[in-house]
Amino acid sequence: MNDYGPLRDYLKKQTLPEFVLSFEQIEKIIDAALPRAAHRASWWETLRSPQEKMPQREACLSGGYIATRLADGKSVRFKKMK
Repeated sequence: MNDYGPLRDYLKKQTLPEFVLSFEQIEKIIDAALPRAAHRASWWETLRSPQEKMPQREACLSGGYIATRLADGKSVRFKKMK
């Protein structure tokens, strides 16, 4: 189980309304490898199954962003919540 606190903290410091991070960049932020499940779009979707608490989703929401895995399967778009 990875600790996504560093990702939450990183997101809290961002001011852009929207930006993209590669899986490699996210792994550097959390100082750990992402699990294989991270390649599935549903793993990132913060609005899907809100009753299902998942640490990566919670970190994104706590950081003020909604995460969506991009079609390339190797990066994630973070969009500031309104």
